[in-house]
Amino acid sequence: MPSLAAANPIPAGVAAPLPECAAVHWRPRVDEAALARSGRLWTATTVAHTVPFIAVAVVLMALQPLAFAVAFIALAHAWVIPDLYALRGANVVRPKRLSGTASPQAELVALGLLGDLVSHRARELFARTGLVLERGGLGVWLIGPSGAVLVRGRRAYCYCVTVDPRGGGDPAAARALPGADRVAHLLLALRADESGFATVANLAFSGAAWRVARRLPAPMREAIAAAQSAD
Repeated sequence: MPSLAAANPIPAGVAAPLPECAAVHWRPRVDEAALARSGRLWTATTVAHTVPFIAVAVVLMALQPLAFAVAFIALAHAWVIPDLYALRGANVVRPKRLSGTASPQAELVALGLLGDLVSHRARELFARTGLVLERGGLGVWLIGPSGAVLVRGRRAYCYCVTVDPRGGGDPAAARALPGADRVAHLLLALRADESGFATVANLAFSGAAWRVARRLPAPMREAIAAAQSAD
């Protein structure tokens, strides 16, 4: 999983590419065109995986209606495959068990610091869903402790990324941070360089936002709806 060093606030209007971009220098920086290409590629991949199963079901029913059971299984595969992709995407922001080892007092302090970074409305949404809503140039972001979802209309882009507080790639050090602290670090990195943030993070899924939402706990679905309304 890619990681971001703890970010510091960047004054508005100052261009400061994330230093982590150097570690993935072979990746082109993400922009509107890159997102459109990624969306088309994910759609093409999904179609390539599902259409053959649909075709098998249609042919079986045309040749032998009694083979409806096999045709149903083929259609089930056509439905499950994109759903599994969506689950992979939803997992980047789903609550994790034992997601951190910070003390309750540290969690409260981290919540206070995060609250200073976002609006009152965003604080309320975070309290209900565990995700911070941030409007960016590429779309509306939902940021969690170990990933983020970029919502652009009906499509969602799910990114897997974490925080590297010591700069040594130690996953245990990241888990030791309070969840709200990790969200704050990712939020600051996003604000510092949105394009770089999307470049460094690993794209785990791109597809229909409703598929991601149905794989999330009920409270978190509200965040997806709020992001679509804000887009």
